[in-house]
Amino acid sequence: MGRSAAFFDLDKTVIAKSSALAFGRPFYRDGLITRSDVLRGAYAQLVYQRTGADDQQMDRMRDYLAQLCRGWRVDQVRQIVAETLDQLIHPYIYAEAAALISEHRAAGRDIVLVSASGEEMVRPIGELLGVTDVIATRMVVADGHYTGEVEFYAAGQNKAIAVTGLAAERGYDLTECYAYSDSISDAALLSCVGHPTAVNPDRGLRKAAAEHDWPVLIFRHPVPLRRRMLGEKPAVPMAAVAIGAVAIGGAAAAYWYGRRRRAARLTTAA
Repeated sequence: MGRSAAFFDLDKTVIAKSSALAFGRPFYRDGLITRSDVLRGAYAQLVYQRTGADDQQMDRMRDYLAQLCRGWRVDQVRQIVAETLDQLIHPYIYAEAAALISEHRAAGRDIVLVSASGEEMVRPIGELLGVTDVIATRMVVADGHYTGEVEFYAAGQNKAIAVTGLAAERGYDLTECYAYSDSISDAALLSCVGHPTAVNPDRGLRKAAAEHDWPVLIFRHPVPLRRRMLGEKPAVPMAAVAIGAVAIGGAAAAYWYGRRRRAARLTTAA
């Protein structure tokens, strides 16, 4: 058996939000974007969370963000990401994704994050997870500033091309590799490995998963990574269990009480 890897999309697969749009507020605070850019980004994130994004939407987002960052200093962007990562990303890492990454690592597989977001954002997020290998969008840089041009856009078919290239370079047996994503735009990525899985799939990917008999996972519980590393159980799942227990107990009590009342009425009538 050859070497193998597990490839993880980032947004809505490992973290519960769009990594690129998450940094809108600090970019606005530091004067990189305008208020209208923030509002547009917030709307885009809402639409993305509800419906996902197809290839055309991803391309429009690429072009918009590329032009938006023209003239930005690369070191300033990296500093903003470093300063706000703990607040904006750390609490939104899915506990289920962190556990799955740990399982693959324990099985001896390399872990690779594959994201359409910029490498300046994806790599620090990977470091939070102990992941050093990333495939991400790279912008053209000149004299320490973004030019507004895209060197490599890590989306759609390009993800599959990059993964296939990395597999050839490292000797991965793709039939023994795993891939996880939430979006139909990553169908090519999922199709190029032997073990594809849809995570929190959008409508298009849910349909594709049914057609190809791909497994489907639902991740619901974002939790700060340090809590998981300390071995604490996520508060959200435990709360959900408690609420469920109360609801079931309440329903059982109501049912029992109703039966007693009906029996009492029948006895009185007799």
